[in-house]
Amino acid sequence: MKRVRPRMTVMVAIGVVVGAAAFEGLKAQQTSSVKRNILLKQDMTIPGREAVMASVELPPGSAEVRHTHPAEVYGFVQEGALTLEVEGQPTKSLKAGDIFYIPPGKIHQGFNNGSAPAKLSVVFIAEKGKPLTTQVQ
Repeated sequence: MKRVRPRMTVMVAIGVVVGAAAFEGLKAQQTSSVKRNILLKQDMTIPGREAVMASVELPPGSAEVRHTHPAEVYGFVQEGALTLEVEGQPTKSLKAGDIFYIPPGKIHQGFNNGSAPAKLSVVFIAEKGKPLTTQVQ
């Protein structure tokens, strides 16, 4: 009976590790389908700042990882619909034609729960020399 417990403990530990790895893989698949394309990156006349223009596409059922930017973010929903969660703000449901703003350093995440891709145009007024996006847990 004593030999069964160590084996059982090892089997449970292996199951937990495999389950955690599968969950992380699923999370990576979900977020890796979000497409981001930098269209323009330009120094500004404001010292220490740069403007970054990007297109973002979230396929149906996809979600961004929770993240922050060292930037003011100005966005426009070109097509589809998006649910946007921003730290300290109520959750917003956005559709084509809607605009949004995300303050610097605020944790946020976008979700596309619709049946069509959500396409966004986004402009960042960013701190020059810092990574544009930082993932958070």
